[in-house]
Amino acid sequence: MIHGVIIKPLSRNTDERGWLTEIFRRDELDFDIVMSYVSLTNPGVIRGPHEHVSQSDCFVFLGPGDFRLYLWDRRENSPTKGEAMEIEVGEKSPSLVIVPPGVVHGYKCISEIPALSINLPDKLYKGIEKKQEVDEIRWENKADSRYQIR
Repeated sequence: MIHGVIIKPLSRNTDERGWLTEIFRRDELDFDIVMSYVSLTNPGVIRGPHEHVSQSDCFVFLGPGDFRLYLWDRRENSPTKGEAMEIEVGEKSPSLVIVPPGVVHGYKCISEIPALSINLPDKLYKGIEKKQEVDEIRWENKADSRYQIR
């Protein structure tokens, strides 16, 4: 496990109408959500890897579809500096995952159908009115990157 990464298994409450999953409660997780977005990723497609300088991401992977999530700890003062991990998340393993700044992350759709993800980050994309630089280091654009998703 990478220090500071939070992985919370999510449960589905199912009945004859379908299902409901509670994804966030302030009394369970102390996290400031400031925006949200939903992303659909086609089978075999990779998003990332990248990292943020000051932003934490709060991903929700519920399905449909499944991902393999990859994490690498680049933080200088972290007790898990240099460690990497990967987990499967999504329809088969519903999860909420909080990724702190300095942890490189990316995911690949591993299901035969497109997969949905939700992100509830603690910073606004490009800041107020989208007038700031994007808080990302894009490792997928670097030919010599140590961070590879296959």
